[in-house]
Amino acid sequence: MPGNVQDLRNSGREPPLPLQVTTPSGPLTINQWLRVLPGQRLVGAGDLAGRPVMAKLFIAPRAKQHWQREKDGLEALQQAGIRTPELVAAGELEHQGFFLCTDYLAGARTLQQEWDALSDSMPGSRLSPGDPQAIALLGQALRSIALMHRAGLIQTDLHMGNFLLHDCQVQVIDGDAIRALSPGQPVGSREAENNLAIFFAQLDAAWDEMMELLLIEYLQTNAERPLNPDRMLGQVKQVRAKRLHDWLAKAVRDCTHFSVEQRWTRFTAVVRERAGALRSLLEAPDQSFAAGPSLKDGGTSSVTLVEADGQPLVIKRYNIKGLAHWLTRFWRPTRAWHSWLAGHRLQFLGIATPAPLAMIESRFGPLRRRAWLLTEFCPGQNLLELFGSDGRILPDKEQGDALLKMVGQLSEARISHGDFKATNLLWYAGQVWLIDLDSMQVHTSDPDFQQGWSKDRARFVRNWPAGSPLADWLQANLPR
Repeated sequence: MPGNVQDLRNSGREPPLPLQVTTPSGPLTINQWLRVLPGQRLVGAGDLAGRPVMAKLFIAPRAKQHWQREKDGLEALQQAGIRTPELVAAGELEHQGFFLCTDYLAGARTLQQEWDALSDSMPGSRLSPGDPQAIALLGQALRSIALMHRAGLIQTDLHMGNFLLHDCQVQVIDGDAIRALSPGQPVGSREAENNLAIFFAQLDAAWDEMMELLLIEYLQTNAERPLNPDRMLGQVKQVRAKRLHDWLAKAVRDCTHFSVEQRWTRFTAVVRERAGALRSLLEAPDQSFAAGPSLKDGGTSSVTLVEADGQPLVIKRYNIKGLAHWLTRFWRPTRAWHSWLAGHRLQFLGIATPAPLAMIESRFGPLRRRAWLLTEFCPGQNLLELFGSDGRILPDKEQGDALLKMVGQLSEARISHGDFKATNLLWYAGQVWLIDLDSMQVHTSDPDFQQGWSKDRARFVRNWPAGSPLADWLQANLPR
């Protein structure tokens, strides 16, 4: 199907396929879209005059700056002798559009895809610090970063997805993010530290303790400038906090990762890649409560188990008990909204919780009414069932370590749960999972967090009789 820039600007998230574009370098055919930023940039696989290419189409009205940066960045990598897909053609299209084609590397995978494949071996797991295969992947990326820094280049969007593994060789992609700070001369120490902080901030905080060890891979390739690990760690925490802030903002607006629809009577946010499979559930969420098994049916909330695309899911409905109850809630975000953001916060921080998939608020203009939250189902056993109500069973080493690790993660992030009873903690796949996040709170100061944690701690210990072996173990091991 022929396409012009104006049509592509109006094509939304599903541009037509196959797409034929006339370029100064010959006919370009796109057979598969790899990434779509509506009205801005399209990335696809196809061929240019019969040659397999990866094509970027810059279609925004003022796209020339991004196109020029992409072209300049790839050329800077090539001139520095750093592996990157060969630039095949670049130029202008009609109606103020631009194109750029590089060689298509069949079978190539990003380091992020390799990382995800390692972590997919265990449900809900994150690669633990020190995992040899994970360290090998990080080392490959760090060597490429060191090569760029040694050549006076930095990549401002450093993450594993911008490194391509092809024929056992790592190639750097995304020329738009390449900046030449000191061509031919190594970048300065501070610039290198700030840039490396962007990379390390992509990892869970548990990896911070491995940073100096990982830097050995970098220094074996580029030891031209001294590095200050302590300063870099401070930068990592700042970058990670900004990334978290930006991620939570994306969770309630339409973007690449989330599909958000706002109408006068309804607000819906859903993980984009799951939107198709969940469409029928989102259109009529209450039908599930009539058909599925009930997990909870209380006054303020009801919970039921459903199945979508062969996977068990949980829907929680937040009820309005009456006019008086509504008057206390209509003017603020619903508990579903709060839990949706809380779940994404925990996932970002690497704290185990069932993945939040969708959130719905029933509205009348700005006024909120009932709401629904849809999450993955965790088949774990809650800790009250696991250890028994009499407190005679103690956690084994794996269970105890996992519980204390989760508490430490909450402490590091200054998070209190607000309803830290044993039935809201599940044991599954070697981790303690948190559920029921309605009352979760992020504290801005240590004294506020200490107060919140003291309440959580006391509530958790109260699940078992005072003086029982388990209560005594918790009193001795849980931080105060």
